[in-house]
Amino acid sequence: MMRRMRFLHPVVVAATLVAGSVLVVSLAAQSGSASPGVAPAGWKVPRTADGKPDLQGVWGNNSVTPMTRPTQWKDKSSLTDAEIEDLKKMATQYVDQGGDAIFGNFVQMMLNAKDQGAFKQTSYDPTTGNYNQFWMADREWDTRTSLITDPPDGQFPPLTPEAVARRAEAANVRAARGRGPSDGPEDRPLSERCISYGAPRTSANYNSYMQIIQSPTTTVLLQEMIHDARLVAMTPGTHLPVRIRQLHGDPRGRWEGDSLVVESTNFINGFQGSTPDVKLTERYTRVSPDYINWEITVEDPKTWSEPYTFMIRLKKATGMIYEYACHEGNYAMEGILAGARAEEAKARGVKPRE
Repeated sequence: MMRRMRFLHPVVVAATLVAGSVLVVSLAAQSGSASPGVAPAGWKVPRTADGKPDLQGVWGNNSVTPMTRPTQWKDKSSLTDAEIEDLKKMATQYVDQGGDAIFGNFVQMMLNAKDQGAFKQTSYDPTTGNYNQFWMADREWDTRTSLITDPPDGQFPPLTPEAVARRAEAANVRAARGRGPSDGPEDRPLSERCISYGAPRTSANYNSYMQIIQSPTTTVLLQEMIHDARLVAMTPGTHLPVRIRQLHGDPRGRWEGDSLVVESTNFINGFQGSTPDVKLTERYTRVSPDYINWEITVEDPKTWSEPYTFMIRLKKATGMIYEYACHEGNYAMEGILAGARAEEAKARGVKPRE
């Protein structure tokens, strides 16, 4: 299994070695404010030298709020402070900090555990094991029950019949091309090959930091994960011709009041299961000294029956983004491909070479 690691600052490493142990903070204590993003009285949005809202710095996406509303909260758009405290107590009861990392819908897992009276913290990769919970960043809590704000039910819109058929056919496409999932390195996912997790990356809690750098003509959105940097042109202009496609699309920016608006088209692979013809509209609005509301609207009539919008609260981070130490192939690629050849030999009744 590939281990993707952030390099720690030397002072942090030294302090850890001197202490001889790592203090693991309980998930229940990783609270933050239950109502983040409220500006203090009299606060004004800071400005850059050219008068635009200053969004610069490193911002973290570590919220526990799930993308879609959990089934147990079907008719709830927000929680009370008491319900938040109940969630934290469940985390204390069920989550083992030394156990496998929790990459899935943390809130849904806690609610299911409450209903079932048990929580099984097992790896998504039971063969080789998983990262442990130590690798996950501190979590942020707020009262929302889903990131999706539109549709109002907190769920993705229905897929179009075209999308349903396309997804059903996807498994046959590779076979039609005469390729297996591990015939060569190019058949493995881009993330596994340490090329890209896609942009914008919206997953929380693991290397989920973004640095924003501004100039009058360009805004840079630097993702920590695989150090993808999107250069957003802030000058008037149109998107690239539709025949020119890019892995992270063609982002163009503008200001609408105090919100930075980034519109991206011309993708190669799309976003969250869309077609490459998807249009993303991101809005970055600094609502307090410590928070940016990052709102994303996804439009792809070939995939969803209507657009949908979700909002992530980015929290100001005090540290820097360090190198994401992952390189193409890593140590795993040889084993992945060798394992595939061994399975093929076994299927043919041939004993694989030692």
